[in-house]
Amino acid sequence: MKAIIKLEELGMFILGIFLFSQLDYAWWWFLALLLTPDFSMLGYLFNNKAGAFLYNLFHHKGIAIGVYLTGISLSNAPMQLAGTILFSHACFDRALGYGLKYETGFKFTHLGEIGKK
Repeated sequence: MKAIIKLEELGMFILGIFLFSQLDYAWWWFLALLLTPDFSMLGYLFNNKAGAFLYNLFHHKGIAIGVYLTGISLSNAPMQLAGTILFSHACFDRALGYGLKYETGFKFTHLGEIGKK
């Protein structure tokens, strides 16, 4: 089952790349911004609850799609870019096995425990 989920996430990551290609930005923007949602992990400097909240906020595909669609409806290219980056990053993370976080700690995700064999 994990292989199917990873393939699905990889497919959605490719969709994110396609959506980015429809924007009027140089490709280096995609590469430069792809990992920026991980700054949300700084919430773990406070505690697990704040860390999980911020991480999940910036890694929620529904929020990413909402930002992107709002950008389309407002003809706002930077907002479309933000939505595309958030979506692509979330798909990339999940393809690698990093899921949304539980408040019990960073390694506890909806996809299972990170690092558990």
